[in-house]
Amino acid sequence: MDNIIRITKEFKFETSHALSGHDGLCKNVHGHSYKLSVTVIGKPSQDPNNPKYGMVMDFSDLKKIINNIIVEPFDHAAVLNIHSNKKLVSFMEDQGHKIVKVDYQPTSEMMILDFAERIKSNLPNKVKLHHLILRETETCFAEWHSSDYES
Repeated sequence: MDNIIRITKEFKFETSHALSGHDGLCKNVHGHSYKLSVTVIGKPSQDPNNPKYGMVMDFSDLKKIINNIIVEPFDHAAVLNIHSNKKLVSFMEDQGHKIVKVDYQPTSEMMILDFAERIKSNLPNKVKLHHLILRETETCFAEWHSSDYES
């Protein structure tokens, strides 16, 4: 028996963005209360001498990783495409605003792709990212699943 288990931790952060060139209201700077669910997969430690015995990964370790690479940088920041919003980025930076500069349109779809890459490269060796859910509102969300990339 493989004993493969998925564990999930949820995170919340406040972030604004603007969708340059959008044909609706989202072209304006606006914010969301994002909720990010991070699910990892692996085998629980079978070593009784390991302080993480019985765990795929300690929830507190996952929390430290996600807080460091997603929550802290993105919370109360404006996420802006540096190519299509150069003047806005410059103006907001000059005013002392917290900006996360990205080279993509900061939709939920593109942000979740960015998050997946950041998270995958920061997980312990025997733990893999299984899927992410990024809620922009209570009724709108994007999903990323590792199985969509397996051949």
